[in-house]
Amino acid sequence: MSETPSDIEREIEEARERLAGTIDQLLYRSHPKTIVSREIAQVKAYYVDAATGEPRTDNILKTVGGVVGVIALFAVLRKITH
Repeated sequence: MSETPSDIEREIEEARERLAGTIDQLLYRSHPKTIVSREIAQVKAYYVDAATGEPRTDNILKTVGGVVGVIALFAVLRKITH
C-alpha cells in the first residue's frame, strides 16, 4: 500500500502537533513556579490529610521530634567543644 504525498504530509503534521504538545508539557512541568507549587502541595499533603483537612499529628510529631533532637545534639556538641 503506497502512501500519497498528502498522506505523508498529514502524518508529518500530526507528528509535529504531538511533538509540540509534548514540548509544552515539558516546559510546564519544568517551570520553576510549577515545581515550587508541586513541592508545596507534597509538603502540605504530608502534614494535612487531604480527605478530611485534619492535621496529621503523627507526621507533625515526627518532624518536631527530629528538630528537637538536632537542636539537642548541637547543644551537646557545643558544650563538649567549649
